[in-house]
Amino acid sequence: MKSKPTLVLFVRHGQTPTTGKTLPGRAPGLHLSADGIAQAKVAAERIGAVKKVAAIYASPLERTRETAAPIAKALNLKVKANSGLLECDFGTWTGKQLDKLRKLPEWETVQRSPSTFRFPKGESFTEMQNRIVNAVDTICKNHPGQTVVCVSHADPIKAALAHATGTHIDLFQRLVVSPCSVSAVAYTASGPIVLTVNSTGGSLGELVPS
Repeated sequence: MKSKPTLVLFVRHGQTPTTGKTLPGRAPGLHLSADGIAQAKVAAERIGAVKKVAAIYASPLERTRETAAPIAKALNLKVKANSGLLECDFGTWTGKQLDKLRKLPEWETVQRSPSTFRFPKGESFTEMQNRIVNAVDTICKNHPGQTVVCVSHADPIKAALAHATGTHIDLFQRLVVSPCSVSAVAYTASGPIVLTVNSTGGSLGELVPS
């Protein structure tokens, strides 16, 4: 008898006052904006329709925990913090304005050859990908055949999706993961199956591998 896959619903946190303006990274004290709170409520309604969710995990940062809170309430679950779901460590780039960062010569490397780049005094994209992939692998082992929610950040989720599709990390920037979007991956014994990416509306109740 084949084991059932573990379904992971990746949720990016909701919008914040700095979304699209700065690179907040792991700096503490960043909360959801009013729009982000509304987005989280919509995500909670959508995920609440998914049957038998076993657990919800979130990056320890405020914006992810605030996004996870209404989802957990809808599912009648407690949020479990997981550092493997943390944002990339942007090092000295943390808190910098994106308009200024785009003018740096390194920005082209970040976009086109991220596997070769390490943020000054921070993390490399490859390390970030290995971290979230290992975290998800552990979560799947702890929840065989179940459905779990993982609330994280855009770059780590894109890196996890790239890994699941067998796409090189140098191409992960081609993926779009919007605030409070849901991306679903079924982790099977023979490998991951990507069911949806960047879903921002509609039902999630029928997510099953074909």
